[in-house]
Amino acid sequence: MGVLAVLLIIGVPIAFSIGIAAMLTVFIDFPIDKATVLISQKMANGLDSFGLLALPFFIVAGNLMNRGGLATRLINFAMLLGGRLPGSLAHVNVMANMLFGSLSGSAAASAAAVGGIMRPLQEKHNYPKDFSTAVNVASCPSGLLIPPSNILILFGLVSSTSVQYLFIAGYIPGIMMGLSIMLGIFLFGRHYNIPRERIVSHAKVSKVILDALPSLSLVLIIMGGILGGVFTATEASAIAVVYALFLGLVYRELKFKDMYPILIESVITTSIVLLMVATSSAMSWSMANADIPTFISNFVLEASTNPLTIILLMNVILLVVGTFMDMTPAVLIFTPIFLPIATQLGIDPVHFGIILVFNLCIGICTPPVGTALFVGCSVSGIKLGSVIPKMLPLFLLMIATLALVTLFPSLSLWLPGLAGYKY
Repeated sequence: MGVLAVLLIIGVPIAFSIGIAAMLTVFIDFPIDKATVLISQKMANGLDSFGLLALPFFIVAGNLMNRGGLATRLINFAMLLGGRLPGSLAHVNVMANMLFGSLSGSAAASAAAVGGIMRPLQEKHNYPKDFSTAVNVASCPSGLLIPPSNILILFGLVSSTSVQYLFIAGYIPGIMMGLSIMLGIFLFGRHYNIPRERIVSHAKVSKVILDALPSLSLVLIIMGGILGGVFTATEASAIAVVYALFLGLVYRELKFKDMYPILIESVITTSIVLLMVATSSAMSWSMANADIPTFISNFVLEASTNPLTIILLMNVILLVVGTFMDMTPAVLIFTPIFLPIATQLGIDPVHFGIILVFNLCIGICTPPVGTALFVGCSVSGIKLGSVIPKMLPLFLLMIATLALVTLFPSLSLWLPGLAGYKY
């Protein structure tokens, strides 16, 4: 952990930092030649999973949606839902992020696509740029809990937990995260000079719904197929690619010449993610070989006998980790450490997966490594220093929502229970 921290501080890429830390840990117990072979084998074994195919497919699907005109249609649909609320454009921003983020599976893509379209509208109606940016950044991770979600797939693979039930479990907490931001707009919008006017779209209601319906149907197709046993989550990811491509061509916003840059971007993103998966698999093995998870588990359990105190401690650690580590390596590193503690305390693995992802969703909005924060600020052209103070009350509401999800497992497990999950 010390080596990993030093490498991250001096700017070594995360995947290489994890791999080097894992190799140096193995050097303690094995000669260099055997250690390098072991690390190579564990990296290859970490990628030898059929379920991992879902990641590149959903990444391609997300990029197709980002270029295929889905964001505009979902924003129009969100305008139909939230346009009559005071401070309507801020509420529309939140709803659009929940809708588009759940389809694209990327908080950064959602912040860029939705923020880019909403910015001119908000400027036209004199919305304060700093608070509008804060709302966009804080709400964009909510879609990562609402399926289909790449990060929930990753947790399912690492923890051997059902991706199907993780998907279903994410609905209520994801919606609650979005609603907490909307509550923040009601509570603090007047203080930050959010216009109270209601903005009603002049487009025909039927046209807006018909335009958005094909995009919204993707969630129904994927979840309906998975729950109905028609296809697995991995097969659903391939169907999502075909469907997103079809919609982009039908909307005439996606051309065949766009496919090359989309695929190149998807290959680069997939390579980064899978390299982190490979090196994190090697690190997980090296930690297990050194009995680090057992040591941490014993230390935490001996520090307190109160389950509430222990889960609170894990939440604090994950919130701190999320501020300087991306979601993928954080899930890969901390799931093997914290999941055994959680199960020993009687916390259901599906519920713990939602808690972990919720924590990390908050983390990607915070400096120093908050990717969603940097994307949101670059789209709006606002400096980081002026956005962060406006985000603090929204952070507090998100943390309060996280506390509710942690303390009341039924918020995560009620829907999976209806679908047949035994917990």
